[in-house]
Amino acid sequence: MKKIFALALVLVMALAAGASAQTFLSLATGGTGGTYYPIGGGMADVISKALPDVQVTAETGNASQANLNLIGTHQIEMAMVQNDVAAFAYDGKFMFQTPYKNVRAIASLYPETVQAIAMKKSGVTSIRDLPGKRVSVGAPGSGVQVDVSLIFKSLGYKYSDVNADFLDFNLTTERMKDGQLDVGFVVAGYPTASIMDLATLHDMTLIEFDDAMIEELHAQYPFFVKDVVPAGTYRGVDKNVQTVAVQAMWVCDADLPENLVYRITKAFWENIADVQKVHAKGKLITLDTALDGISVPMHPGAARYYNEIGMKVPTF
Repeated sequence: MKKIFALALVLVMALAAGASAQTFLSLATGGTGGTYYPIGGGMADVISKALPDVQVTAETGNASQANLNLIGTHQIEMAMVQNDVAAFAYDGKFMFQTPYKNVRAIASLYPETVQAIAMKKSGVTSIRDLPGKRVSVGAPGSGVQVDVSLIFKSLGYKYSDVNADFLDFNLTTERMKDGQLDVGFVVAGYPTASIMDLATLHDMTLIEFDDAMIEELHAQYPFFVKDVVPAGTYRGVDKNVQTVAVQAMWVCDADLPENLVYRITKAFWENIADVQKVHAKGKLITLDTALDGISVPMHPGAARYYNEIGMKVPTF
């Protein structure tokens, strides 16, 4: 009996040691009404299935600035963010008082489109029609708010030129449903769940950015590029709508071990077909664009993977 008990104890200790070898990581995404949330969930599932000793959990987040604050202060391991806001965090500009030099890129994911939603009854059809209107400019500290502030600056607007409200995706569309807003800005991959929900119940449209506006904006802030929301993306939007976009990027803390990030990057790209099924925007996540718009240094583990498959990694 003593021998059996001793063997059982050894087995329990071995199993405990094996369990302790499990690596637990969190991936900060966004609110449930955006695109980060479903795609981040798909990313976490794919990596966790491919690497039995790694468990990735997708966490709801409060958009790019909040996610980068978590990375910069070592409170979370990985996050989804806008490439422009990641650059601001790394350099300590705009909303970041302190440079976060530990932010590292793993991959560029897909375009995040600036979607300026207008209730049809508001009469707003152009980005130049905003003065005097009730406008949601994004949640405080979000990438949306930063992008809208830069767009306003390019147009020569101040928040005081509109009746500004600072709301996230879900609250923006909820207020529009209630008739409390004329226009709301969302920066996310289309189709965006909260906008789809609004469009099923109310007459809305997307505001067009004219060529001159796009050229001026790109000249001042090169991370803004021309984009088009195709006709039929949302009910009632029956023509292509020209706008601008930034890039969604997957980042991590520089403190993560090189070999761990290498294995995660490799597992992600070798199973990308499963991520692409999660959301329409997932189809745009490909190795061909994995290094597009990278705005902070690449983590050496991710760089190792890209170098291994013959891709040229951007240097900083």
